[in-house]
Amino acid sequence: MKQVVQNYKSGELAVLDVPVPGCKPGGVLVRSAYSLISTGTELMKVSEAGMSMLGKARSRPDQVAKVMQSVATNGLPATYRKVMGKLDSYTPLGYSLCGVVEEVGAGIDDVKVGDLVACAGNEHALHAELNWVPKNLYSPVPDGLAPRHAAFGTVGSIALQGVRQGESRLGEVALVIGLGLIGQLVVQLLAASGVRVVGVDPDPERCELAERVGAAACGDPASATVETAVAELTGGHGVDQVYLAAGGGSNQPVELAARLCRDRGRVVDIGKCRLDLPWNAYYEKELDVRFSRSYGPGRYDPEYELEGRDYPIGYVRWTERRNLACFLDLLARGSVDVEPLVSHVADFDDAVETYQRLKDGELKAVAVLFRYPELAREAGEAEAPAVAVPAVKVKPGPARAARTPVRLAFVGAGNYATSMLLPQLAQREGVELSTVVTTTALSAANAQRKFGFAGATTDLDAVLGDKSVDAVFVVTRHSSHAELTRRALLAGKSVFVEKPLALTEDELAGVLAAVEESGNDRLQVGFNRRFAPLLQEARQRFGARTGPASLRYLVNAGRLAHGSWYLQQGTEGSRFAGEGGHFIDTASSLLEADPVSVYAVATSGNEDLQVVLRYPDGSTATISYVTTGAPGFPKETLDLVADGKVLRLDDFVRAAVYDGRRKRWVGSRLPKARDKGQNAELAAFIKAVRTGGPMPVPLESLVATTAATLAVQAGLAGGAPVTLARAR
Repeated sequence: MKQVVQNYKSGELAVLDVPVPGCKPGGVLVRSAYSLISTGTELMKVSEAGMSMLGKARSRPDQVAKVMQSVATNGLPATYRKVMGKLDSYTPLGYSLCGVVEEVGAGIDDVKVGDLVACAGNEHALHAELNWVPKNLYSPVPDGLAPRHAAFGTVGSIALQGVRQGESRLGEVALVIGLGLIGQLVVQLLAASGVRVVGVDPDPERCELAERVGAAACGDPASATVETAVAELTGGHGVDQVYLAAGGGSNQPVELAARLCRDRGRVVDIGKCRLDLPWNAYYEKELDVRFSRSYGPGRYDPEYELEGRDYPIGYVRWTERRNLACFLDLLARGSVDVEPLVSHVADFDDAVETYQRLKDGELKAVAVLFRYPELAREAGEAEAPAVAVPAVKVKPGPARAARTPVRLAFVGAGNYATSMLLPQLAQREGVELSTVVTTTALSAANAQRKFGFAGATTDLDAVLGDKSVDAVFVVTRHSSHAELTRRALLAGKSVFVEKPLALTEDELAGVLAAVEESGNDRLQVGFNRRFAPLLQEARQRFGARTGPASLRYLVNAGRLAHGSWYLQQGTEGSRFAGEGGHFIDTASSLLEADPVSVYAVATSGNEDLQVVLRYPDGSTATISYVTTGAPGFPKETLDLVADGKVLRLDDFVRAAVYDGRRKRWVGSRLPKARDKGQNAELAAFIKAVRTGGPMPVPLESLVATTAATLAVQAGLAGGAPVTLARAR
């Protein structure tokens, strides 16, 4: 079998072929489906292994003390040989996984072969294809809980034990310092317990994530945000508990804990941070300092862990194993959600590369999973659902000569066309409104009268056959967009189609088949927000990114009027299918890439959606599409966080860029007239048609955005992340 190992002397990481462990009495042999990388504990170990001998000694003074004692007892030569022998050996990595029971040892009667179990222990839940796990270090996985989520069992138990040590009570306020993997789980557990949480971390992306999963407020320890939030939530008294989930050599966490904790509050150390307690501060408040020992009672007790001797529940309510079972139950009931914490899933064969990317900082992650593909399927987790992103295939066509005026035909003349598009086109120089096509004669006549079309008709074929028409605008109901676009492309016209381009994968494939058949790729979808002048200026002020970004987009869509055709989901698709592409395209434009996966969840009735998009460089975009908000709240608010900067957009009327401690207004502090980019988008499209130059947005991007929008519905139906599979 294969196992991830590291040589602590050289720092070498490898996936080795090693013998299969035997199935001893008192435990089970488990074949891994998913194992979790602890991006705190394991990366610290990996980093230490890459240090010089002096660096290793400085990082582990406890081990140096043992070596010195051995020198005094056994002499220098014997101690040297012992230490070098231990260092120059392969050591395992990993301590949290989910897998399938392959063999049951003597004395085990609570699971059987084929059962799914979560496993713990840095000697028994390793990054390996097979592990022998003693009874008190595994727990059956509840029905319906995904294996990838059950793999969080051990780290969840660590967070849970920390919360238990804090003795949190309903209505209290807690401070969590350090928002890595353990800190994020502590936030969720506290929030689920009715505790209001303030988070502290220098990483703005982790702060944003913690707020998304339950924190009331988060901020950098050096900012005023944290102290202000604590003062407001506690009436100035200070928090009831502080959870130290940070690492590193700074003493800032314990000093901050003393400053923000109330009189006789509790400080719980979960992580591995410096603990030089400022005596006066802790004495004057009589703070109760507690330590949380890993997964819970039983940890480091060989009789409990290896021999299976349980502690009586009347004396020890929450043991290591009972914590593990409790956390799995919380996951299964939806009280805790680990999916937003999953930054990356790698195949087990790519383990060495994954560790290296984490160590080098190329992969910035909260949680990373190793997937053992064959076993993930056997464990009941199907291959991740996928929506195809079709390849764009088009034969190079002849160069298009510049033309003035540009002659336009409109198919459809409803509210959006007559309020947002036609008034601007009718006034534009170099544009001639040729023909309007509608299904009823009167609506065509009205549009002709209002906007000066040369002709009006209900005959689409006549317009498509008119060689004097340069471009066709498709502004009809959603169900007809793909077919009308396909026909216009085959007729050789440039096409501007309002969103959505397609409602199904088959419709999207049909449009691209028309592109390939005709050699005509002159297509623009009405994703206007990327063209909004205020957003463009804010993006320029924000500057280029060097690292992954976190984007949050709140769409306060509101309820539709009774009888709206948008509610005809059977024929016109869901509401998000109709307009969600706007927001996905805006996010992709700001992140300068197309998404690679989509995860979507909805409230009862699918009225409010949370859509999480992942991008190739590790960036994420979360779109909250809600219909139950207050009508007076702005419709669209957007925050882009990266590289210590924040771009804030308020409903396309005001924007600001925060850089360090500075806040710079874009344009001016006063709100501007709302401009969502329609005029700039139309100008770019008309210019492309007139000059024969490239379309404003590459066709590949339009296709990717459409596929991502379709993936939202697939994700809601399947309850799992959807991969956007690009055709090669």
